[in-house]
Amino acid sequence: MNFIKRAFLSVSARKGKSLLQLIVFTVICVLVLSGITIQTAAVKSGELARQQLGAEVTLQTDMEKLREQMQAEGSRQRIEQSPISVGAAQELKDYPQIKAYNFYSSTNAIAESFQVIESEDSSGDSSQTQEGRMPAMDGNRMFEADVSIQGVVFTDSVQEFMDETATLVDGRHLTEEDANSNFSVIEKMLADENELKVGDTLTVASVNEEAITSELEIVGIYETSAVEDSGQGMNFAFMSPYNKIYVPFTAASSLKGTEYENTIDRAVYHLKDPAEVDSFVSEAKQNSSIDFEVFTLDANDQLYQQMVGPIENVASFSKNVVYLVAASGAIILGLLVMMSIRERKYEMGVLMAIGEKRWKLIGQFIVEITAIAILALGLSTFSGNLVAGKIGEQLLTQEIQQAEEANVPDSFRNGGLRGGFGGGMAGQMNQQAEPVDELSIEVTPEDFGMLAGIGLFIAFLSALIPSLSILRLQPKTILTKQD
Repeated sequence: MNFIKRAFLSVSARKGKSLLQLIVFTVICVLVLSGITIQTAAVKSGELARQQLGAEVTLQTDMEKLREQMQAEGSRQRIEQSPISVGAAQELKDYPQIKAYNFYSSTNAIAESFQVIESEDSSGDSSQTQEGRMPAMDGNRMFEADVSIQGVVFTDSVQEFMDETATLVDGRHLTEEDANSNFSVIEKMLADENELKVGDTLTVASVNEEAITSELEIVGIYETSAVEDSGQGMNFAFMSPYNKIYVPFTAASSLKGTEYENTIDRAVYHLKDPAEVDSFVSEAKQNSSIDFEVFTLDANDQLYQQMVGPIENVASFSKNVVYLVAASGAIILGLLVMMSIRERKYEMGVLMAIGEKRWKLIGQFIVEITAIAILALGLSTFSGNLVAGKIGEQLLTQEIQQAEEANVPDSFRNGGLRGGFGGGMAGQMNQQAEPVDELSIEVTPEDFGMLAGIGLFIAFLSALIPSLSILRLQPKTILTKQD
């Protein structure tokens, strides 16, 4: 009789044992499929989060290295940032990992043709002029500054606009086409106070000895929701968020003096994928002309890690579940098959005695368990989505709760950390990202294919190994030992 036909007859004849094997195999397949599906969903959610969030890498002076050098030399001079060449910064913006960039050049200036917005604390302070301006001290114009100038390439990618602390209410944003132009975007309260509108001009003067004067045409007006800090620093008018003027970075650098032309303070590069941070930094160090003894590329993927941390933990856990269940399932099924084979020693001895080949007997056992495995695979597909959804939801909820509760200072919970007005790294510290709290779990053909491969492999091993322990005996030995 053909061993395949004999295998199906054996499965149908031993209904109780076949049903037990089917139940065990179905449970194994459901758990393995759940692990595979959760892992696939977590990976897809992580990829989507990376594409939506991205990451930032900031090119700036390596202050830590500069501080260490000054300490080694015993110098007590004030640490100052080194200006970055625009040409060097532009080398990196065309790298394939970059989706957007921005250059920053900051300075303070003196309002010449308009009145600044005085802070509430400065109005009654006798140490300031009526214009909210500190009086000059020994001819130092720095103490006369009453507006802050933020030079950028794009205003719409400045942190305040990205987190909607500032919103454009009239006109347009600054773009890279505005480089080398004297355009400006000013705050609505400042515009209203001076009856300024888009198309008007205002004049500011630098605080350096050159006393550079610049006329800025207003191309946009924004409104800020930033609240003035009640700290002593707000006694300076230029610290008020309402006295912040955005200009092209070239205009800001010109106000700082001739030695700062064609330079910036820092450059921020927005990457397409946080996973490419290391490759971007490595490529920049190898191929660019930037002096990394002076400057550094600081990666800020904190928001991405905060956002996808829970699902990465779930993916790692589900991967371990697949390994554990597959190994345990193979052992359990192997024991069940071994018990079944030991009960059928006499049958095997008779078949070998009448000339049945050993490989056909092994093939019979493999066909028997494979038939049960195929039924189990079919049953698992109906319940796999439901079980995977419940398990994934529970695991993700637990991971999010642990992430929120672990090592979070009370000051952070109470909103004690406040960002500065300069945006950039200080502003990024202020950001919060909601963790990914939902997994789109669905059994894909790839998941089922992986499950089929794992299931059939388990079936093959669970039938092959036990059968070898019986079939290595001679037919005479099997029959004479049969009780």
